[in-house]
Amino acid sequence: MKISSHIIFTAFTAMAVSFSGCRQEMCYNHTGEMAVDLQWEQEWERDYGAALADNWNETTHGMGYDALRPSAGASVTMMVYPESADSYTHFLGSGGGVVNSSPTGSLLLYNDDTECVVINDVASVPDAIATTTGRSRSSLAPLHDGERTVNPPDVLFGAYIDRVETSGAHARQQVSALMRPLVFSYVVNYTIEGGIEFVSLMRGAIAGMAESVRLRDGSTPSAAATLLFDCDITPIGARAVVNSFGVPSFAGHHYSGVAPTGTTDPSLRFTLNLEVLLKTGELQSFEFDITDQMRNQPRGGVISVDGIYIVVEDGKVDTGFDVNVDDWGEYEDVQLPPFEIK
Repeated sequence: MKISSHIIFTAFTAMAVSFSGCRQEMCYNHTGEMAVDLQWEQEWERDYGAALADNWNETTHGMGYDALRPSAGASVTMMVYPESADSYTHFLGSGGGVVNSSPTGSLLLYNDDTECVVINDVASVPDAIATTTGRSRSSLAPLHDGERTVNPPDVLFGAYIDRVETSGAHARQQVSALMRPLVFSYVVNYTIEGGIEFVSLMRGAIAGMAESVRLRDGSTPSAAATLLFDCDITPIGARAVVNSFGVPSFAGHHYSGVAPTGTTDPSLRFTLNLEVLLKTGELQSFEFDITDQMRNQPRGGVISVDGIYIVVEDGKVDTGFDVNVDDWGEYEDVQLPPFEIK
């Protein structure tokens, strides 16, 4: 049987059209692709008048200014909010990645390589918020009434893109996002004027700090919390680098790309604590009002206090005494009640 060359050509043409065409029920990327490129803004504080970068003293603070810059996140969660469908999640590497979706809608991104950060209400963009885990210290009397005591948050970055247009079937949409910090650092310096030779261990707390941060715009709600932290002993006292969401009721100017024009709420009050365990086994505690220092440092900075004297009663001085750390009182992680956005 002789087959016409015209018939063969027609058959191959039909096959080519069939294979090149897109059948939706068999196509794995019918909605297109999104190529996400991530950049990281590695800032540990925002300048609202303190001018720390211009006047940094490495000797005073025990480290260089750039040494405080946070590392980029190792992995990222990207929430996709289509205009007419439920939200869903993609997971990206530090530099981004390509995902098989490109809907018209908005994107919310944050690094997920954290231990103490808790993300709430990401199903809805306006409600997405980050807080931190609870912690208690039996020896610490409440510094502010009604405040939760919590762990300082881990380093957290985020980005929000209000609208991404669909790229169409088999097309690749290019998306770039700048991951800006949502957590900032405070270098806390305690200067002990006398008696540091009697000190065995030191730790601190800062009351009045923001309990949470909104992932969409970097602003902080009004609720405050007390951050608990450990200190390193220095030749003249103690030092700690404490992560925080910053002060409550503050707009996320840098996060949203708006010029930093906000000021700290004048009604807010901030208290710093230092708890000292002596080699004699005695526990001493000191408190400081740091409200004035926080006025122009709402997003990271330096807190310094001095005038601390360690006084040991006569007959109790024995610097060779081996203190039982159990007397120090361990931290205890606590289950926080369901978080409410205020």
